[in-house]
Amino acid sequence: MKPKVYGIRNCDTMKKAFAWLEANRVDYEFHDYKKAGVPPGKLRAWAAKVGWEKLANTRGPTWRRIPDAEKAALNEAKAISLLEKNSSAIRRPIVEAGGALLVGFDEKQFAGSIT
Repeated sequence: MKPKVYGIRNCDTMKKAFAWLEANRVDYEFHDYKKAGVPPGKLRAWAAKVGWEKLANTRGPTWRRIPDAEKAALNEAKAISLLEKNSSAIRRPIVEAGGALLVGFDEKQFAGSIT
């Protein structure tokens, strides 16, 4: 089964991940949040596996633009709701590769889980 990569095509981190996948001749499927949105239930499933904190790109501009009042008393349900409404605030890429779930681009992690 080929890996499924989730993210936004024009993101610099995504470009690094795509370059790595292509250099290593990995056939993959891509899901673009900007064009297709976040698949229903995916954020909850990912959060159950790696924790919601790992999914939120809290250093990115989209997260910083979310009003502090909306981010107050953040818990999993609230964070997932914010990420569903602000898909650009989801850390990228997220890769489902067999049983592995990779969040963010790390060349060593990709090499150990995808090849």
